[in-house]
Amino acid sequence: MSAADRVMLDYAIKLTRAPKSVTAADLDALRDAGFGDVAIHDIAQVTSLFNYYNRLADGLGIASEPDW
Repeated sequence: MSAADRVMLDYAIKLTRAPKSVTAADLDALRDAGFGDVAIHDIAQVTSLFNYYNRLADGLGIASEPDW
């Protein structure tokens, strides 16, 4: 895994587990790893969207697809 991927995944995990703990330093780390503002926006959007989907499915008791 590349260093940039590690920074991205660390950010996604932090955004998932403790969103209020995300700081400007986390965004700076993404920028330092080579991500621009559009990419950072996309990372936040995709992470948040999947968190939403998972919470919705869990909250409604929707089972995963059998072949997943």
